[in-house]
Amino acid sequence: MDYVVVQGGKVPALGFGTWELLGEDCRKAVLSALDLGYRHIDTAQIYMNEDKVGRAIQESGVKREDLFLTTKVWLSNLAYGDVLKSVGESLRKLRTDYVDLLLIHWPYDKIPLSETLGAMNKLQEAGKAVHVGVSNFPVEWLMKAQEASKTPVFCDQVEYHPFLSQKTLLDYCQKDHILLTAYSPLLRGGVAGNEKLSEIGGKYEKTAFQVALRWLIQQKNVAAIPKAKSRKHQQENIGIFDFELTAREMREIFALASGRRETNPPFAPGWDVD
Repeated sequence: MDYVVVQGGKVPALGFGTWELLGEDCRKAVLSALDLGYRHIDTAQIYMNEDKVGRAIQESGVKREDLFLTTKVWLSNLAYGDVLKSVGESLRKLRTDYVDLLLIHWPYDKIPLSETLGAMNKLQEAGKAVHVGVSNFPVEWLMKAQEASKTPVFCDQVEYHPFLSQKTLLDYCQKDHILLTAYSPLLRGGVAGNEKLSEIGGKYEKTAFQVALRWLIQQKNVAAIPKAKSRKHQQENIGIFDFELTAREMREIFALASGRRETNPPFAPGWDVD
């Protein structure tokens, strides 16, 4: 497993996403991923699966200190007291004393960032969150978060794959030593039929999925968190550390960007997304 090192923190470059994994399907999928060697697990309050993620981690026998665990605070919990209360509940469900990364799930202009991040900084002081960050924040919102937080913003988690450029945000994150975590890195399977990705993959005996993930983690300060319910796909996704794309191949994949997006912001006043 390769790692991304930012601000002194060490993050497994490939993580396991759990969006839309529920109930026993989630527990079994996380347990399988951990057995295969995944050590970066991503969840969120709104995913309604923190309890199953926590149970899988406990059952896996993997030492807590060997994991990088992320969860996210939802819109309804962004007020100061609600952050503290809801994260306490998240930790209970996850069966852990702390998360490695605590994120604001989406930008929202009805509650000051200073209030939300103030509570998250408080949780850091109490040892309940190692790092704090944001998700789905364009550069202008990310800058506001940096101003509002007493500690460095560690991460911005956004949709990122070969068909969606994040150049403006990535340039900023690289300059300011911020991790960019790519969710929906395979466009929910949408990369499978791309001729260029398949062509490049043929050279290395890899699939289009593996090429897309390799392209992401070869970029500075980028980690990826694909979701895969089946063990077969989990194995496929993690099999990206035995080859390296050339500079030309990287450029060819960057050229695939067309603005295609999988995830749209929820319909609510104040949401904003780049």
